[in-house]
Amino acid sequence: MVTRLRRLADRYPRLVEAAFLVLIYAATSNQYRRTGNDTFWWPGLALAAVTCACLPARRRRPGTVVVLTTLGTAVAGAQGSTFGPLLLLPVIVALYELTLQATQQAIRAHGLLVAAVLVPAALRWDAEGEPWANEAVSLTFWILLPILHGSAVRARRAYMDTVRTRAEGAERTRHEEAQRRVTEERVRIARELHDVVAHHMALANAQAGTAANLFPTHPAQTGRILTELTGTTTAALRELEATVGLLRQSETAEESLTPAPGLDRLPDLVAAFAAAALHITITVEGPVRPLAAGVDLTAFRIVQEALTNVAKHAAVNTAHVHLAYAQEQLTITVSNDSSPITPPRAPGGGFGLIGMRERAQFAGGRFRAGRRPEGGFAVTAELPISVRRESNLHDDPRTDCRRPGPAASDLPSADRLL
Repeated sequence: MVTRLRRLADRYPRLVEAAFLVLIYAATSNQYRRTGNDTFWWPGLALAAVTCACLPARRRRPGTVVVLTTLGTAVAGAQGSTFGPLLLLPVIVALYELTLQATQQAIRAHGLLVAAVLVPAALRWDAEGEPWANEAVSLTFWILLPILHGSAVRARRAYMDTVRTRAEGAERTRHEEAQRRVTEERVRIARELHDVVAHHMALANAQAGTAANLFPTHPAQTGRILTELTGTTTAALRELEATVGLLRQSETAEESLTPAPGLDRLPDLVAAFAAAALHITITVEGPVRPLAAGVDLTAFRIVQEALTNVAKHAAVNTAHVHLAYAQEQLTITVSNDSSPITPPRAPGGGFGLIGMRERAQFAGGRFRAGRRPEGGFAVTAELPISVRRESNLHDDPRTDCRRPGPAASDLPSADRLL
């Protein structure tokens, strides 16, 4: 029944308001009469109609409605009506609405006004002749009742608004966090795909071009390069499949235990570029120190992408990789000399430097790139050896397990060239 009444009130608010005002008028009209003279009933009904007619405006002007209903009730009491709850019903409704909307100062002011008008009127003209103390206490109770109840309802509404605001804020925060995670994951996957595809495709393009140039004069060497080209494309497909396969894994799927690439794979990287007629020299400064898995992956990807850019955009056949190990930092510098000609810009570029900078920043390091004063181009990445921001270092979900960096025997010393 209560649920039906609430639905009815929500659907027909004006009809419910009209029925409510009719009930108030029916309850109070019998109290607006002259004591001992029931033949003059119409002035009381008229006064009750005037008093109740103010109530529809109680939400727009609650203070004015409180004053008018108080004056009407006082006039009815002066004519001989009893100051009971039925006579005070319009004042009670007006005070309740005032408490829901007005400030505390306005509520106190109007409450004191109602008490100052009705309590003396009740003591002076009440027809029941009850003791003044009982009369004053009873009237004060009926004046305070709507104020206290309205204050409780107002506090409850404020509490519910606060809870609703917090819930909406929490939901919005969760949504923004989910969107942020999705964006970060998309950027990570795009960066990984770019590194894999750009490196292998550029390497395959260089190997194919070298084979085409050497075929008329060195067919045997051309066959060897084409064999290595097959290995390059196979490696590209394998890494592409592994990267895309991450998207197909469910949240509960067991993660692959295959280690992510690191600096220990630099000899393989150098050999692959050597097949494309790009000779790379690697120098190491300082004692080689183990790297965290995320830093190791970041270092390898930066070197891989930098060398790929050399193969794509620089008309040179030599590149230099310098690894400087300090106490808490690894500095990677990949450079090439200037070329006598300006090669045409390779298609599909524009994201290599962005990806390297993002990787360095996510690892807690710094990145810079630009032309060298003596000619050529150089990129430099400064990476922390220890993990500073664990959540940002694991770009690859397969790098949760720490893997030691390359041993000193795996990389050339400062006086060894590959």
